[in-house]
Amino acid sequence: MNTGDRIRQIRFQKGYSQENMADMLGISTTAYGDIERNKTDLTISRANEIAKILGVNIIELLKEDVPVLKVESQELNSSEKLQLENDKLKAELEKWQVVAAYWKEKYESRFAGNVLKIITEEPERRKIGF
Repeated sequence: MNTGDRIRQIRFQKGYSQENMADMLGISTTAYGDIERNKTDLTISRANEIAKILGVNIIELLKEDVPVLKVESQELNSSEKLQLENDKLKAELEKWQVVAAYWKEKYESRFAGNVLKIITEEPERRKIGF
């Protein structure tokens, strides 16, 4: 199940229409439909908005199902085993990249601006009487 399918499924469970979601997000129904059809790249901020509206965790909303490969009574050679392990690791990496991007955006929106402001402000100099 991809992200668009997951969003559609949760939307159905909550009883929202595409029009309701589009209105709450402040976008057109067509633009929202493109999100569910995976025709639009979903930004972290937009995914966060959708997750809040649907009342779910953004990580659960964005995670991709990793297909489980069954091996039926056939032995994999070492190259195939390595390829299978590589695919699993790539899927795990993608999941953690989404998590890292979410927290980076959250950090930047809350703290980075204040820290830069503090660092760049010149301290007030006191006058000494001579």
